[in-house]
Amino acid sequence: MSIHKSLKLKGAMQRTRNVYTRAERLEKLKEQGRWSEGDSVYGLPKVRALVVKVGGKKKKKKKEEETAESAS
Repeated sequence: MSIHKSLKLKGAMQRTRNVYTRAERLEKLKEQGRWSEGDSVYGLPKVRALVVKVGGKKKKKKKEEETAESAS
């Protein structure tokens, strides 16, 4: 049974998932060269879901550029 549109949470799956579906795992393994057509889809190796963090390094670069310009 599915959930009615009005009962769904708006941002329910906005966060990063740490588990892939079988199809997603197969895609990742194909990219890495660890799976080819004809291999069994059962007992697949684990595929790590990488979380990419956006850091504040850009802010530091701006400050460094400003100090370099003012020193010149």
